[in-house]
Amino acid sequence: MKYGTIGTSWITEAYIRGARLTEKWDLAAVYSRDEAKGRAFAARFGAPPVYTDLVRMAQSDIEAVYIASPNSLHEEHSRLFLEHGKHVLCEKPIAVTSAGLQRLQDLAGKNGLVYMEAIMLLHIPGRDVLRRAMGEIGRITSARLDFSQLSSQYVRLMEGGVPNVFNPRMAGGCLMDLGIYCVYAALDLFGKPEGIRTAASFLPTGADGSGGSLWTYPGTQVSLSYSKTGQSRLGSEILGDRGTVVLESVSKLTGIRMVHNQRGESPEELLLGDVPKDELMRGEAADFARAILRREETREELDHWSKLAFEVCQTLEDMRGQAGIRLE
Repeated sequence: MKYGTIGTSWITEAYIRGARLTEKWDLAAVYSRDEAKGRAFAARFGAPPVYTDLVRMAQSDIEAVYIASPNSLHEEHSRLFLEHGKHVLCEKPIAVTSAGLQRLQDLAGKNGLVYMEAIMLLHIPGRDVLRRAMGEIGRITSARLDFSQLSSQYVRLMEGGVPNVFNPRMAGGCLMDLGIYCVYAALDLFGKPEGIRTAASFLPTGADGSGGSLWTYPGTQVSLSYSKTGQSRLGSEILGDRGTVVLESVSKLTGIRMVHNQRGESPEELLLGDVPKDELMRGEAADFARAILRREETREELDHWSKLAFEVCQTLEDMRGQAGIRLE
C-alpha cells in the first residue's frame, strides 16, 4: 500500500524502516515545510515525491499517512487526511483533547477508515511476555511504572531555547511525551483506577519537566513516575506475593525478568536486551496494515486500540488538571 509521512525527524525515519520490514508498505510521499530538507530526507528512502502543501499530499493517490508532526498539530493533520479518505496512523499523543479525539474517531468510522495511535507497547512481543509473567507472581499488591529519560533538548532549554518538546503551546512537556507510556501501560495492564492523584514539576517555559501519579485499585496501588530532566537507572517493577516482574523499559517492554520470592532462586530472564527502534516500530506498522487489509478479522483489536486511546487521552486530561499543566 502507498503511504506518506509527515515529519522528517528520527522517529519518522525509524517508522519508515520499520514499515519496510513488513513488506506491506510503499513510501510514496514525504511532507516537509522546507522543500530542501524534505528532498534530503526523501533521498535516503528512494526519493519519493516531496510535498510542502499538505492539502496536495492529501489529494494524492496515497492510501494512508503516518503523522509525526508536533503534538499540537496532530488533530488538525489527522482530520485533513481522514476527510480525504486516507487511513491515519498518528504518533502519540494522538490528540490533546478527548473531545477532539472523539470527533476524529467518529469521522474515521463514518468514512470506513482505520485511525490508530502509534504506540509501540501494544504491538510488540514483550506485551504478551509481560502479561504471562504477571499471571505467575500471585496477587499483585503494587506496581511502579517509570519512564525517566534526560532529554537531548535539555541543554538547549537551559541555554534559553524553547524546543517543541518543552513548549506548552506545542502541547509539549514530560507527561505528554514520556508519561503517556506509563499511562498506556497502567490502563492496559490494570484497567481504570478508582482514584488518581497527580503532581508535576515545571520548567521556565511553563512545561512540566517531571511528574508523578498514584493510582489506586481495590487492594493495589500503581505509581507512575516520569521525567525529561533526569535519567532513571532502575526501570519498572510489578510486585506480587509470589514474585516480582522487573522491566528495563516500560515503552519498549524489553529487559523483562521475573524474580521469585523463594530464597536462593536466580532471576528468570524472559526477554533480554534492547531492540532496534525500527524493529519495535515494525509491530505498529504491521498491525496498521493488518487492520486495513483484514478489517473483519481485526475489528475487535481495532475497537480495543481505539477505546484504549480514548481512555488514555481522557486520563491525561484529568492528570493535567490535577497537576496544573496548561497546554497553551
